[in-house]
Amino acid sequence: MASSNPTDIGKAGLAGWRETVADRVADPLASRTSLAEDQVRALVGAVFFVLSVIYVAGTIKRAADAARG
Repeated sequence: MASSNPTDIGKAGLAGWRETVADRVADPLASRTSLAEDQVRALVGAVFFVLSVIYVAGTIKRAADAARG
């Protein structure tokens, strides 16, 4: 079983335009904080992941409410 660190897991959520956003903000934020560029990318990926989960959960809730009438 391969071991993954939190940075790898966070960056796994980056694809397409989300990856472009992470790439654009990584250097400026890393230079202003104590985080490395990879850590900033991972944080952006984690934020997008959480927002996606919230969106999906809300959609499921609305669908369930509509099905109940």
